[in-house]
Amino acid sequence: MLGDNMKSKEKRKKKVKITIKNLIYTLIFFVFVLYAILFYNLYFSKEVYATEENVKKDTEEVKISQAEAINLDEIISKNTNDGQREEYEVKEEVLEYITKYRTNNQIPKGMVQVVQEGREGTQEITIKRTYKNEELINEEQISQKVTKASINKIVEIGGGAGTSNYKVKVGDTLYVTSDRLSVMAEPDENSQRVAILSKNDELQLKEIKDVWYRIESGSTRGYVKAECTTYLNPNKQESNNEVAIEQGNTNTTSKSASELKSTLSFNMALNKPSGLSLEQFKKVLTDSKDKNNVFVNNAEYFYYIEKQYNINGIFVAAVAAHESAWGTSKISLEKKNLFGYGAYDSSPYNSAYQFSDYSESIDLLARVFVKYYLNPKGTSIYDGEVASGKYYNGAMLTGVNKKYATDKNWANSVYQCMQYLYNKL
Repeated sequence: MLGDNMKSKEKRKKKVKITIKNLIYTLIFFVFVLYAILFYNLYFSKEVYATEENVKKDTEEVKISQAEAINLDEIISKNTNDGQREEYEVKEEVLEYITKYRTNNQIPKGMVQVVQEGREGTQEITIKRTYKNEELINEEQISQKVTKASINKIVEIGGGAGTSNYKVKVGDTLYVTSDRLSVMAEPDENSQRVAILSKNDELQLKEIKDVWYRIESGSTRGYVKAECTTYLNPNKQESNNEVAIEQGNTNTTSKSASELKSTLSFNMALNKPSGLSLEQFKKVLTDSKDKNNVFVNNAEYFYYIEKQYNINGIFVAAVAAHESAWGTSKISLEKKNLFGYGAYDSSPYNSAYQFSDYSESIDLLARVFVKYYLNPKGTSIYDGEVASGKYYNGAMLTGVNKKYATDKNWANSVYQCMQYLYNKL
């Protein structure tokens, strides 16, 4: 009995010992497995943490999925005010040259001569258009880049004694007024240049062809621009004023007030000079509305543009008075721009051109009217050029109104101003 009990205890003890041993082995096994997992994760796992370098690398390796591409234009259109969208256009345009006037007391009053020819340039402009429900609601110029610089035209105006109305004729001896004058094979600025003459070179006038003269100078034969010549001998300055007075007296004097008024009508052709003398321009442009004396101090330039560009100077003055409120607008006062030239409705002040003096804006707008609005395409105009005719709809006020001004009553307003000026003769 005792022996049986002893055996039974030994068996339980052995059983307990085996169980603890197994448990120890089991724990060791699990510890080994745990270390194995940790070792694997530490040295063999492909998982990485989001460091800056990894993010950059991953971003570079991202590929676009095959999902449908997002239409950004459509989203922008849907999320802007009721379908409002913007459109940009970059285009190349002519950069008109500026005319600089200076007084020359060696030539008689009323005489105009070119001492440097102007050259047009080119500019690249960016236009922004805004549409609402596909209807254009705004257009403005947002940038401008000069791609070819223009060359200023320099004109001398007489400030000496006497006046000159002399018109040259075939057979006259003429003299070059510009520093360099090109002699062309044909009366065309784009024809072949056959020679270059210098200032004061002597010419013999053989034929008058619009704004060109066919000339001979020594062995040189060809065509030159009429505006770059004068009949006054530069080597005899002391006698030029006497010659001018004598020759001026042989010509018809200024037209009377009644003659000039009889030419005025709403449908008159504006691509012809008004015929007013310099004194008459000064008279009609002396006015109490001109509070800053802008018009009276620049009256001569409305006279000079008639002589150079074949345009009605009273028409140009009337446009200037209408657009600038007789020289009192901010643009006219601060930018010397009497016409608001270059201004867009959305930003009139910022987009308007700036000039150094009023004569520049008067001269430029006269050329713009002649080149683009008042003459059909191909018409011979100033400086040997031909009209673009881009906005030509007839040489009368209603024709200009169609493209020049958005105000449908613009023509009537300008005509009322023209009547006012003509009635002051």
